[in-house]
Amino acid sequence: MSTQNRSSARWSIVLAGGDGERLRPSIQQWLGYPLPKQYCTFAGTRSMLQHTWGRANQIVWPRKKVTILGRTHQPRSDAHFLGQSEEGTFIFQPRNCDTAPGVFLPLTYVKAWEPQAIVVIFPSDHFIFPEDPFVETVRRAVRAVELCRDRMILLGVRPSHLELDYGWIAPGDVLGWSEGSCIRHIQEFVEKPGALDGERLMNQGALWNTLILVADVETLWKAGWACVPEVMERLEQLRQSIGTPAEGSVLQTIYHDMPIRNFSREVLQPLSKQLGVMELGKVLWSDWGRPERILETLQTVGIRPAFPPEVFKAVPTPATLKVEVVVASTVNSTI
Repeated sequence: MSTQNRSSARWSIVLAGGDGERLRPSIQQWLGYPLPKQYCTFAGTRSMLQHTWGRANQIVWPRKKVTILGRTHQPRSDAHFLGQSEEGTFIFQPRNCDTAPGVFLPLTYVKAWEPQAIVVIFPSDHFIFPEDPFVETVRRAVRAVELCRDRMILLGVRPSHLELDYGWIAPGDVLGWSEGSCIRHIQEFVEKPGALDGERLMNQGALWNTLILVADVETLWKAGWACVPEVMERLEQLRQSIGTPAEGSVLQTIYHDMPIRNFSREVLQPLSKQLGVMELGKVLWSDWGRPERILETLQTVGIRPAFPPEVFKAVPTPATLKVEVVVASTVNSTI
């Protein structure tokens, strides 16, 4: 890839600190032991985390990639990295306090190292296929934020059905264009709506929130202070200690009473007017948070799963809805 597509002032954050509780029974039955889903190879030869690293490395220099992991994952992640030459920084959060600390902890390090950077946030539990149009859309979002640094841009996906387990983004007026991709204001952002709100949003042409976000470091840092100051005041202590002998002990100390806060609900939703949304088209996207999504997605693209199919069938619950499948008109890439 040519260097013109990656700037030294760009960083990526890969979110891999979750425990994947909803998939735990299926993975336990499949492998015989618990393993967070991001370390699993559900098909092919690469895990979800390795796929995410591959996408991030096409947009940002690998050495400027920060991956947030769980401290309890360390024995598994050490084995996962064995024989790998993955570049970047790995941060082990002392405990999982949901996605707001999960985003702002690695951001603390990026701010300490390069406060004027642009950062791209990648969850590690997404299936994205094919990857080329996805990567190009993210690049366009990055270039847009570089020109308008006070605006954060989310990627949204056009829904195929009513899915109440996601955040929904109702696009508003056109904010601008980036190399053919339209960026819109966000008229409304609702995290995991009820049935009536979900139907209303879908009828209005709302998009699913992918949680893939492009932002200026300082703008996102200020957003944290505006919405979750109780998290940020602890991370500010860490920022001031980065690179000193006290760094490790400060990290442990601030997590003793780190509040549990959700990034989508408590940061993105209240600040939706400061966001823009760019639609992710020509891509099959699925958040693999439930076992039935994994199975149906692989069946849709004709990929042989690495697990016994019966293990990943849906467990009926009141919240279980039809799996989301966003199918491109043509899908020619390989996994």
